[in-house]
Amino acid sequence: MAGKKSETVVDVGGQAVKLTNQDKVLFPADGYTKGDLVAYYRAVAPVILPYLRDNPLTMERFPDGIATARGIWEKQMPKYTPDWVNRATIPPSTGEPRNVTYVVCDDEATLVWIANLAAITLHIWYSRVTEIDVPEVILLDLDPGERCPLARLAKVALAFRDELAGVGIVPVVKSTGGMGLHVIVPLQPRYDYDVAKAFSELVARRIHTVLPKDTTLERAIARRPDDVVYLDWVQVGKGKTYVAPFSVRARDGAPVSMPLDWGEVEAMRRKRAPETTREMRRWSIANVPGLVAKDGDPWKGLWKPQKLDAALAKVRARWE
Repeated sequence: MAGKKSETVVDVGGQAVKLTNQDKVLFPADGYTKGDLVAYYRAVAPVILPYLRDNPLTMERFPDGIATARGIWEKQMPKYTPDWVNRATIPPSTGEPRNVTYVVCDDEATLVWIANLAAITLHIWYSRVTEIDVPEVILLDLDPGERCPLARLAKVALAFRDELAGVGIVPVVKSTGGMGLHVIVPLQPRYDYDVAKAFSELVARRIHTVLPKDTTLERAIARRPDDVVYLDWVQVGKGKTYVAPFSVRARDGAPVSMPLDWGEVEAMRRKRAPETTREMRRWSIANVPGLVAKDGDPWKGLWKPQKLDAALAKVRARWE
């Protein structure tokens, strides 16, 4: 006979949030429970919420844990969503056959409710609901092959930083929570997706020109060398998502997609580690709350929404 579902109600910012089965193990290799996931997201709420607010949210849920079943990729807001949770309905202009009503995580109570659904990984759009056709970021995904050395991944990331600096753009960087890095350009909300995607392609092709032996633009995995970095510039697009900063990933160790200072990447460049996985998983639900409590958001002061006009002119003059 199945045991009775355990429930408790907590007050979060004046909202009563029901928590269920907090001892449910979601990460069996590590023993992390749903309660640990809820505690993590509560601890990092001050730094993750600025990236989640006003943003359509796709939840990657694992109600039975990461080892026993594939995750539920949930865009449509569940029918049992509390009335106090904000939401946004997006018309079918993004490849969806019908309107989709997304959860919008604007406060800690919503974040706790989401975590209680065993939503381990939080995926957000490139644009906010207030200006859904105007992206606020360009993201370049640096995906290393299985035999790619950590130093090579760092070398490529630093090349992005330096080449972008040469055209007047200041990017930020974060771990993916897997093997790679995300280089992100914060944008002023004034350009459509076509402009953002065109710029991401120009940057990726420039880096491949500068570092042809360290990078590839080959999309077919079977045809990529396994010791170089794939430069994925096609992620930018309306309706596409990326893993939110400070989001947990559904992998052993409960790694976090962690915003980094560029000094961290410079340190990686000097290491002799043969592969990247262990390094990229240094940040997890076990240590990120302490790092945040001590130092706050590593991107504080670095996240600067920028214009592209002058940069595009320089790109055409210097790169093409």
